[in-house]
Amino acid sequence: MTIHQISVFLENRAGQLAEITSVLSENHIDMRAINIAETADYGVLRLIVDDAQKASAILLEKGFILTMTPVVAVGVPDRPGGLSEVLGLIAKADIDIEYMYSVFGQRSGLAYMIFRVNDVDKLNAVLAENDLSIVPGRELGAH
Repeated sequence: MTIHQISVFLENRAGQLAEITSVLSENHIDMRAINIAETADYGVLRLIVDDAQKASAILLEKGFILTMTPVVAVGVPDRPGGLSEVLGLIAKADIDIEYMYSVFGQRSGLAYMIFRVNDVDKLNAVLAENDLSIVPGRELGAH
């Protein structure tokens, strides 16, 4: 099961991130996770929000360039070594992680991580074999 991530391409200029978060706020879009990757010339803002379709439409209307990408949320035991164990299982299964980042908050002793991987089905199987699971978007408040 995947979640829709919005990736917004940013110019490297002051205030652009504030502009995006302001637009989302004005339209009652709640962010669940945020990550920024940057180069010398541009940045990529990755967002998980409560309503990806609405947020995408609004951002496109405001002239932002974006893509929608399927990502996977995984519940990771929130204790020392929890993430290391999950990453070890993924590595042992030879699943390539393109990138990952954390989600705001936690529940039931789990920290939530967003993974962009090359094989979602294989990841799901590895997690199931180890009593871990992909977290549905509705549990994160995203749809």
